[in-house]
Amino acid sequence: MAFVSLAPVSRCRPVCASSSWVSTLQSWKAVCYRKRSLRTSSVCMKADASLATNLPSGQRHFLAVDDLTPQEARALLDAALDIKKNKLRDPAFTPLQKMTMAMIFTKASARTRVSFETGMFRLGGHALCLGEEIGIGKREATKDIARVLSGYNDIIMARLYAHSDLLELAKYSKVPVINGLTDYNHPCQLMADALTLLEVKGKIDGLKVVYVGDGNNMVHSWLELATVFPIDFVCCCPEGYAPKAEPMQSAMKAGLSTVSVSHDPQTAVVGADVIYTDVWASMGQKDQIAERERAFAGFQVNEELMKLTGKPDTTFLHCLPAERGRETTDGVMESPNSVVFQEAENRMHAQNAVILYCLGLL
Repeated sequence: MAFVSLAPVSRCRPVCASSSWVSTLQSWKAVCYRKRSLRTSSVCMKADASLATNLPSGQRHFLAVDDLTPQEARALLDAALDIKKNKLRDPAFTPLQKMTMAMIFTKASARTRVSFETGMFRLGGHALCLGEEIGIGKREATKDIARVLSGYNDIIMARLYAHSDLLELAKYSKVPVINGLTDYNHPCQLMADALTLLEVKGKIDGLKVVYVGDGNNMVHSWLELATVFPIDFVCCCPEGYAPKAEPMQSAMKAGLSTVSVSHDPQTAVVGADVIYTDVWASMGQKDQIAERERAFAGFQVNEELMKLTGKPDTTFLHCLPAERGRETTDGVMESPNSVVFQEAENRMHAQNAVILYCLGLL
């Protein structure tokens, strides 16, 4: 078995690998890194090219799904599948031995913490959880925290409210920063979703994905994915709850996918290969729940809506946690069409590949 290392990486060990995804990433890495460093975006929430300048050669941040080129995204998902099926429980597979991840949480999460912490352990590394004691942007300047933590650790994961805090972390960090979620987007969840669709549907290309609910950070990340994989994406939401204009415009400008907004669930879901939903009120919006329940009346993903797809094999996805009886029903959650717990498990497997990719170890 050959040891593969794409570039000299400080404090990192090469991964033992021989699969086709390694050669794919080798072939595209130099071209894609140059393309990314030169790329600019009209979206104000996107990272600028200067964020990568503090990192060792071959390393990179993961702040949005479209930080990846289509070739990189496919190779990363292939790697995630390979690690999940063939390597994760192999005691000799410890590519992150003696490496540490600092996890910053201003938004609590069961799945994000457990999936990253468990994943780091299974890859031979260690993760530490940092919460209110950090006081990011309050007790201490975000840029100071970035420089302190990157002096101690090999990689940082941050799950935050403000996307601007994430961008500042990445700007001043000397190690890769992974976006564990912000109010703007949730790229790690989308990589898990894509991995799940590969397992369940055998493909991502050409699928009709209908998101029923609030045009929130999940929708923004689906729109990012639509610039990487060719899909037909529909955000079906009440009027006044559409996604931000910038990611919609970026997805349309990319010209790879069809993206649209609908306000009629009954017609939007016709022909859907995938129906996706999320809570109607995210963290920080719980005081709006009564207002949102009125606005989202008729947007519940229930058994009747699932039937309207006209496809008995329509897959149901939910990023969790689910509020059963609101955005979806217990019957849909427990139906054979639901793969939400496979999807939740895949957070760890997708993120394992993201971690290795960010560290230059794929």
